[in-house]
Amino acid sequence: MDKLKKVLSGQDAEDRGGLAEVADTSSLSWNTRIKGFIACFVAGILCSLLGTLLLWVPRKGLYLFAVFYTFGNIASIGSTVFLMGPMKQLKRMVEPTRLIATIMVLLCFTLTLCSAFWWHNKGLALIFCILQSLALTWYSLSYIPFARDAVKKCFSACLE
Repeated sequence: MDKLKKVLSGQDAEDRGGLAEVADTSSLSWNTRIKGFIACFVAGILCSLLGTLLLWVPRKGLYLFAVFYTFGNIASIGSTVFLMGPMKQLKRMVEPTRLIATIMVLLCFTLTLCSAFWWHNKGLALIFCILQSLALTWYSLSYIPFARDAVKKCFSACLE
């Protein structure tokens, strides 16, 4: 457990300057970080589920769906900020291995909301939500060593 704390808090990294360490530190205890992560992640899942249920509400259902579903996914991603800290999370999001996945996730968030609010197209909103889920899955797999390679091999084996 101590090794996990060190890795997530960045203590395993090379020695850096004092100013960089101060910027990355948090006044939250480890227990508070875990509680914040769980609360934010559960709130994100509940918002996504609520958004899915609100899709079938007449008249404003599409807007509510797009907002709650997207906000739920943002909250789920944001929950990791409690574990790593905001700066480390942002740095990891733009690492070369996950930069394209990060761009796709943010693009899908934006297109989901645009299709609901400006284009008023329920079909496009649903398509972008599906793409949002796929992009989030691919983004999440980037944190698991060799997971993307395993998924690629699995799909290539299924296609052969």
